[in-house]
Amino acid sequence: MIQYRVRQQDRRSKARVGQLRTARAVIDTPAFMPVGSLGPVKGLEPEDLQNVGFRLLLNNAYHLYLRPGHKIVAEMGGLHAFTGWPGSILTDSGGFQIFSLAKLCTVTDEGVIFQSHIDGSTHFITPETAVDIQEALGADIIMAFDQCVALPADREAVQEGVRRTKLWAERCQTSRRRADQAMFGIVQGGLDPELRVQSARELTAMGFEGYAVGGLSVGESKADMLEMLDVTVPELPEDKPRYLMGVGHPVDLIEGVSRGIDMFDCVVPSRHGRTGSLFTAKGRVVIKQAQYARDERPIDPDCGCPVCGRYSRAYLHHLFAAKEMLGSRLNTLHNLWYFSDFMRRMRTAIAQGTFSEFRHTFYLSQEQEPPEADVSGGRDQNRAQDI
Repeated sequence: MIQYRVRQQDRRSKARVGQLRTARAVIDTPAFMPVGSLGPVKGLEPEDLQNVGFRLLLNNAYHLYLRPGHKIVAEMGGLHAFTGWPGSILTDSGGFQIFSLAKLCTVTDEGVIFQSHIDGSTHFITPETAVDIQEALGADIIMAFDQCVALPADREAVQEGVRRTKLWAERCQTSRRRADQAMFGIVQGGLDPELRVQSARELTAMGFEGYAVGGLSVGESKADMLEMLDVTVPELPEDKPRYLMGVGHPVDLIEGVSRGIDMFDCVVPSRHGRTGSLFTAKGRVVIKQAQYARDERPIDPDCGCPVCGRYSRAYLHHLFAAKEMLGSRLNTLHNLWYFSDFMRRMRTAIAQGTFSEFRHTFYLSQEQEPPEADVSGGRDQNRAQDI
């Protein structure tokens, strides 16, 4: 199981510093989770992630179910033994991947029939199956099975997704057998504020160990995403971790933290690293551009990562142009260092009471205007009370 406590609350926003304890690690929050869909973060070893500062990793139950198979992982001693990762692991339920990746997908109250995006084979996943898979994988934190409705969608479709998410969450709770795993419920509701509040209230009544906000960062505008956080987060318990799924650009992290989010995951740092887009304190460096062919500077002179301490932009440009595997590895390592350090600096600012200044300085350095959405976590009380 897990233990979570809020250590300090920002006075001018909903940002907070906390600590999440599992049997394997202590994670300071707000925290970012690297994504290892099939186990590893592409190109990196467990020691790389530890050295960068990560203690919690996300693995993908859908992908691991399809290959090598959750039963094989269980035979190998579970994900920690199989991958060599000594820290904590969170597995998603596979719901989002089923709805977004599967070739064909038929949804009923009983479960989902889908065809694998790999070989076209047919599979049937129920809430009970999703729990079985994650229990076999042996993660520290597992997710309830939910229905993520693709946007845009009419209200009837979103309402049906909220109803089914509640039904499936109840069945996930009932089917749990392992007392050493924590389970998070996932709030759905599309871009409908009333349905978001309804879903949050229904799930919090079930007593999960944590709560995730799902179904965002799927093509909606930034303003819409922030509005949904503004109405959803105040409905989630203050003494439980709050997790925004699949969201991970730096601006999303700082705005999510402003609204009381504690946990994030995203492929952004690793995927951008492999495509040569490198994060710095002053914006991104696209290393494939010809202007860096003779640039002796590190990626970011103010970065403390081992890549910036040793290699030039010119060398990284050469590695990318030559399609050397080392280039993807070094780029990913730098980006993950940036994300780890970014979260560390946010935690420090919250603890020191300077988070507002940190947020302001971030937007100045990126030459961006901060979004106008409410960062206090407030909502339309009358609309919420009509649920």
